[in-house]
Order: sequence, then C-alpha cells, then structure tokens
Amino acid sequence: MREETPPAADLFSKFDPLIAERQALLDTGVRDPFAIVMDKVLSPTLAVIQGKETILLGTYNYMGMTFDPDVIAAGKKALDEFGSGTTGSRVLNGTYQGHKECEEALKAFYGTKHAMVFSTGYQANLGLMSTLAGKDDYIILDADSHASIYDGCALGSANIVRFRHNSVEDLDKRLGRLPATGGRLVVLEGVYSMLGDIAPLKEMVAVAKKHGAMIVVDEAHGMGFFGPNGRGVFEEAGVEADVDFVVGTFSKSVGTVGGFVVSNHPKFEVLRLVCRPYVFTASLPPSVVATAATSIRKLMHAGAKRAHLWENSKRLHKGLRDLGFNIATPEAESAIIAVLLPDQDKTVRMWQALLEQGVYVNMARPPATPAGMYLLRCSLCAEHSSEQVGHIIDMFAAAGRATGCIA
Repeated sequence: MREETPPAADLFSKFDPLIAERQALLDTGVRDPFAIVMDKVLSPTLAVIQGKETILLGTYNYMGMTFDPDVIAAGKKALDEFGSGTTGSRVLNGTYQGHKECEEALKAFYGTKHAMVFSTGYQANLGLMSTLAGKDDYIILDADSHASIYDGCALGSANIVRFRHNSVEDLDKRLGRLPATGGRLVVLEGVYSMLGDIAPLKEMVAVAKKHGAMIVVDEAHGMGFFGPNGRGVFEEAGVEADVDFVVGTFSKSVGTVGGFVVSNHPKFEVLRLVCRPYVFTASLPPSVVATAATSIRKLMHAGAKRAHLWENSKRLHKGLRDLGFNIATPEAESAIIAVLLPDQDKTVRMWQALLEQGVYVNMARPPATPAGMYLLRCSLCAEHSSEQVGHIIDMFAAAGRATGCIA
C-alpha cells in the first residue's frame, strides 16, 4: 500500500498568537495603529489622514528638511539630468557623480577622511557589523541596540557579548572577561530610538579604549540635533577623536533615505570590496543622493533650527509631565519623548483618541519594546511651531482624560 505524504507544516502557524491578538484588538473597533496611510503630506509637521488635517508627531523628520526648497530643487535637477535610478551596485555602474558628492558632503560635515554611502541606514549597520568582526573577534553591544545592529551581528561570524543598557560598569566587566586574543568592537548608540534616552558616551568610550576595543557609534537619532555642529551625541560628549566609526542614516534629520559610515581609519576603503550589503545591492537613485548632499550641507549651518528643536522638546516634555503622564526620561534628553502606559488596551485607546483629536504619534509594544512595556512615542521637529506644541499638549490632555490615562 502506498504511503500517504504527510501534509506540509504551515510555516505561518508560529504567528497564530500574534494574528489572534491583533484580530481581537481590531474587533473592539479601534483602528490599526500599524496601518496608517498618509493621504497627503502638507509639510514636515502636517498631513491629511483619513480626510482630516493632522499634526505629525510620529516621524523622524527632526530638522524638517523634507520640504526644504533647496533640497527639493536639487532632487528635481538630478532626476532630469541623471534619470530615475542607477540599475547597478556601487562597485559596478552604480556610482554617479552625485554619490561621490554626497560622500564629500558627509566628510565635510563630520570632518573625516572617509565616507561610504549605503542604500539604507539598516544596510549600513548590517554591512559594518557583519564585515568588520570575524569569527575570532568579539562584538560587545548594548542590550537595547537597534534591530539592524543585531541583524548585522547575526549575518557575521563574530562572538556576540551584550551588556546592560547604558551601564558603564557592566560594559567594563564584560570587556574585562574577554580572552586576550581576538579583536573587539564596542557598538553604542548616541540616542536610543524607543525611549529617547542618550548613552553616557564619554564614560563608555573611555572604558572601551582602556580595554583596547574599536568603537562604533550609531548616530541615527542624534545627527542634526546634538553637538555644536550637529554631528551627534559623540560630538557633544567630546569623544570625536576616540570613536573609530560613526554610522548614520538619511531617513531622520537629513529628510530622505539612505545610510552611511564615516571614519578616519587608514584602511577604511577596503570595505567597498568586502562589505556584502554594499557590494550586492543597487545604489541610491541620483535624485536621492542629490537631496541628501544638499540637506547635509545645510545642516552644517542649522544652529537656529537645533535651538528651536530643543525648545520644543523641553516644552512638550514638561507639558506632558505636568499633566500627569509617565515619561520614560526624567528630563528632555532628545527629540524623542516616550509616554509610558500600563497595558496595550489603554495604549491603543489613547493612540486613537489622539488621532481623533488631530495628532499622530507612534504606538510601540513588545517585541519592539522590552517585555510588558507599552508606550506612545512622540518625535518632535524643528518645524513644529510654538502654537502647534501648545495644541499638542491640549490634545494630550483631552485624550488622556477621555481614556482615563490621566486624572
């Protein structure tokens, strides 16, 4: 008798609990927080969502460069002169004049000898982590590191060591336990994206150097906002000379898409030949690198914007705290303000109440946050007016009382 082939396992079955949880949430009548569509974007701070003009408080457009006239003009000019795309990788036909100009703008902005542009910030971390440290080396990273850092570690073959979030003492301890052989790479972030807290980079860099480690700082959420020149937290901390690599993205303060690594290491350029996420993917379209280069040059002279962004951050932080909301950071540490809530139900209802009031924020839940942590993440923009910040505080007050999140 012929044996019957057993049915193939459903590869989606592992997601059934999440599917059921999401459906139960939607069955209560709330909107899906992860399926919002911007019908029209009016400015860095305003969009039309489901037919209603809404203040944007959930984007990473920190410096408001997306509608800058010079940035837009540069993109249009490149589109006319070079077409819509490169149809090739950087190491083949995908390096245009604009890609080199963008790297020159980065070198001028950071004061470094080398700059390498990737197609996304995610790929920049993926490439650096997977390429730099080999099987006999160690990557030591903060437990709250971004997914792109973890994925870069998984793609490579280095030994991974985690230390407690923002703990200088634990970093020192972990480094001290490593064997004498093998290289070591300490990976830090200037601003951590979920809670908006900043790393004690001065102390951490000193510890890493004491143990002979090389240092990467991801400044995705610090570029444009921190330091005299807007380079990031590492500049503000005064450790520029001791940091070996800075990773960043164009999708936050620069206002477009793409990623980069800058460095002064004399052997840096070899990464263009050995870094798989750089070699084996199409390069950014000419219009994108043109907008990025123009934006980066303008950010070199954006002191007034930075000052206004700090003013917005401090005002919103104090306003929400005074209303009785639980804020993740004791003071306004960055342009990100995380409002902590007790459970998913209250978080979703508060999120929807805010949207109905006319302000969009990000909802975050596990696994994007630590287990049991639910929050609404507010990301301020240098283009938010003082009047808009006042409206945001009023809308938080109304939504918080309507949902019982505040008294």
